[in-house]
Amino acid sequence: MTFDANMLRSVIEEVMKEMNLDEALGAAQAAPAPAAVTTIPETSKLTLTETGEAQKGAAPDEVVIGLAPAFGTKQTKTIIDLPHDKVLREIIAGIEEEGMKWRIIKVYRTSDVSFIAHDAAEYSGSGIGIGIQSKGTTVIHQKDLPPLSNLELFSQAPLIDLDTYRKIGKNAAKYAKGEAPTPVPTKNDQMARPTYQALSALLHIKETELVDNNKRPQAVTVSFQ
Repeated sequence: MTFDANMLRSVIEEVMKEMNLDEALGAAQAAPAPAAVTTIPETSKLTLTETGEAQKGAAPDEVVIGLAPAFGTKQTKTIIDLPHDKVLREIIAGIEEEGMKWRIIKVYRTSDVSFIAHDAAEYSGSGIGIGIQSKGTTVIHQKDLPPLSNLELFSQAPLIDLDTYRKIGKNAAKYAKGEAPTPVPTKNDQMARPTYQALSALLHIKETELVDNNKRPQAVTVSFQ
């Protein structure tokens, strides 16, 4: 039996009724808050402007950040309510701390973070890219690897804090310099999946609604206010 998006949505709605979504959201809000990063103003806002079809880079000192279709527009926070502007600022800061440049594209052909990251790597002059889903799942990829392989995978979005995003940026930059960094430490919580499963599925459906198989990656400029 195959499930399209509408059928999947209806199934999740039924599950939510049985599980009581309010309780699930309450558990998510009760989760420990990640450590604050004082370098980012609390009032900062993110503006993403698409400037046309992205071009493949030639600069060996760049890391391309690939954003999922809803990132920063239809969705503005991760699954644990980290604002997208802060997430992006931390990744950028990590790249810059390693003396590397960054460039941002938005990928529309898929909502799968592995393929988003692989597209970013293919557009990067260094061959290294980062993919980010709106809910926070992140991948560091290399263009010569198969799409479903990667350099580093951060699959449990509820456990990724701002410090981890900064380290992801740093490690991506180190790969771009030809180094072999120690993988960013990842947390593990067996309760994270059942606690956030319904919400994660809903956020992914919202992301997938914006997928356009015929739209090539778009170049994006970013501003923080």
